[in-house]
Amino acid sequence: MTASFIPEHPVVTAYTKMPEAFAQAEAISEFLKERGIPAPCGSLYDEELRNRVKRNEFDMLIAVGGDGSVLRAGHLCAPCGVPILGVNLGRLGFLIQIDRKEWREYFEKLFNGEAWIENRMMLRAEHIRAGEKLGSSNALNEAVVARGQNLRPVRLTASVDGRRLTSYVADGLIASTATGSTAYALAAGGPILPPELRNILLVPIAPHLSVDRAVVLSEGSSVSIVIKSENSVLSVDGQPPTPLMEDDHVDVTAADVTAQFVRFGDPGYFYRNITAHMNENSLGFPR
Repeated sequence: MTASFIPEHPVVTAYTKMPEAFAQAEAISEFLKERGIPAPCGSLYDEELRNRVKRNEFDMLIAVGGDGSVLRAGHLCAPCGVPILGVNLGRLGFLIQIDRKEWREYFEKLFNGEAWIENRMMLRAEHIRAGEKLGSSNALNEAVVARGQNLRPVRLTASVDGRRLTSYVADGLIASTATGSTAYALAAGGPILPPELRNILLVPIAPHLSVDRAVVLSEGSSVSIVIKSENSVLSVDGQPPTPLMEDDHVDVTAADVTAQFVRFGDPGYFYRNITAHMNENSLGFPR
């Protein structure tokens, strides 16, 4: 846990496809203005607002929505070191500590100096073909190499720090952060990792007669996934997939940027949050 955190120039954002998120965001903005803290309010996709975040005009971004909104905020805020405070309008909120009914209480705590900053590792996924880098993306949750529209499993090999680990015949392979261990990796049968860990988690998806266990790599390790069949795609944090060809590489390492989150109470909040949500059905919860 770091020293207490009190923002001076926050911005409030809402998810475009959730009308109730805008109403809640405007209420938060007004709440802050009444306390003498100007807090612009807008869409997470507004280009001018995003540019202002990138120019470090704000020292905290409030994301109103679900876990997906916080993921998008993480991609925007991590490169410029802006902490994120989520207000949950979704059903689960693994990434979010504050519920829609509690934000006034938590904002009072925030400006009383009761908040702290939690740092979470992100991944860097690079798509390489014939030695040429075709693209790269940061991930807060995971990078996934998986089958495309064809229902046949894909064939992959994974190497860790340049040494071959194993081969997979599966629907895909997830390279996840500790944060992502409660997302797709959890659904695929992987373990839950504490959020402060800086390890990469490998989880196969529906493996067929191949390694069916998750592997937690040592901190600082990198993994190279080589595609050994056609019909493969790469998706990072659920973004639209990138087609892959046979012999393409997807190299995954710890990113050089870190996602920062505003938290309250002791670090045990994570386990309390997990316990509260483990038996809930995620179908239909807003992203």
